[in-house]
Amino acid sequence: MSDGHPSATHRTGSRFRRGVYLLPSLFTVGNLLCGYYAVLMTLRGTSQDFDNAAKAIGLAILFDSLDGRVARLIGGDSEFGKQFDSLADVISFGVAPAILAFVWGLHGLSENDGLAKHVLLMGWIVTLGYVLCTAWRLARFNIQGMLPGTNNRYFVGMPTPGAAAMIAAMVHAKKFPLDDMRLGAAWLLLVAVLAVLMVSKLRFYGFKDLKWNVRQPPLLVVLLALLFVLGYFYSEQVLLTATTAYTLSGPVHWLYRAVHLRASARSLETPAGR
Repeated sequence: MSDGHPSATHRTGSRFRRGVYLLPSLFTVGNLLCGYYAVLMTLRGTSQDFDNAAKAIGLAILFDSLDGRVARLIGGDSEFGKQFDSLADVISFGVAPAILAFVWGLHGLSENDGLAKHVLLMGWIVTLGYVLCTAWRLARFNIQGMLPGTNNRYFVGMPTPGAAAMIAAMVHAKKFPLDDMRLGAAWLLLVAVLAVLMVSKLRFYGFKDLKWNVRQPPLLVVLLALLFVLGYFYSEQVLLTATTAYTLSGPVHWLYRAVHLRASARSLETPAGR
């Protein structure tokens, strides 16, 4: 019996804990596989393949959110897990969205056209910059973490899953690749803006202070259920609206703080009684 063999019980418990700690890494592997699958689908180059690539990136975001939560829940945080997660994120939220953005957004351009050739060159530069900004953003997060003094509420710069979600949502909403040079140039501008937002110091809400294991107001539960139903039947519109709103939230929050601080400074400068 186990009561007479405490060492055997200890070994069994240790093996169990090692097995449990593998669970977050399995979610990270799922994240990495989704990114790799997205690259393969993008290279096939049909509209359905582009949509599948966008969905794979969305699934990678789900896996990425689960691995961290599960690790914190079971106390399985480790330096190895953090580095492994970042490497997977470079593929799923850096390389995969960049390749998807380039192939989908510049699909109809020909290298034989002089002006289109320059747009394609800009595509290489912008998407490479996107990958570099993704790696930079992840490295900075590993060192600095979230915004100090905000109780883990805000990220410094747009999180890489958020930027990847914006690209994936746009592809999922339109599906058919862009075939116009002007649209392609506008698309590259959006990708460049996302890259800059990732390495910026703007505040983006992190959703890490939400407590899913406590009771919530019934109205919130109903609203979340309604959002889930709408997302299932109208995924193109709902996901594009949500990702666009999140992308704009950082600049809007910065603008609000700037106006508020300026108004506060003016009120302090105004002499009393005037």
